[in-house]
Amino acid sequence: MQNVIALNEAGRQGIVAARATTDEMLLDAIATGNRSAMHTLYARHNVRVYRFILRMVRDASVAEDLVSQVFLDVWRTAGQFEGRALVSTWLLSIARFKALTALRQRQHEELDQDDVLEIADDAETPEAALDRSRINAILRACVAKLSAAHREIITLVYYHEKSVEQAGLIIGIPPSTVKTRMFYARKQLAELLKSQGVETLAA
Repeated sequence: MQNVIALNEAGRQGIVAARATTDEMLLDAIATGNRSAMHTLYARHNVRVYRFILRMVRDASVAEDLVSQVFLDVWRTAGQFEGRALVSTWLLSIARFKALTALRQRQHEELDQDDVLEIADDAETPEAALDRSRINAILRACVAKLSAAHREIITLVYYHEKSVEQAGLIIGIPPSTVKTRMFYARKQLAELLKSQGVETLAA
């Protein structure tokens, strides 16, 4: 019994230690060949990276393969991380490059950004749920009509909650250009939503 308690305590302490370890610390450890640190970083970020890639390539199997490639790159190049951006931002920039390369190989440049700004409400009525579903469908259709560059900005800033600076680092453009694209993307999206009778989201 004491052995079981000791094992449970050791496991709990391991979880606490992992949570207290920053992404930057994990990258430092990965650079020295620490596989445990690699597993921890993967566990933290693989789902977000997968979803980001999937919205670009629209193919689950391709997205899974690209996620593996992203983290293989991290394993190989962890020592090159300079800390000029968040690790999560760095990961998405690698993911974006992989996804765009895959899209070019398929000769398909369109970016599909479904489920942007979806809002869940467990307490909503069936009528409210139906209305929300209708609005989300309209929103997805309107976002799909934006240019690839504008869809990308909307997704990074709203869906992935990236700042202007972080979005710029991922895409490889200056913050001023991000702001300009955001302005025109929001303006066009508002007009599209308004034409569909969705005034609240267009405001």
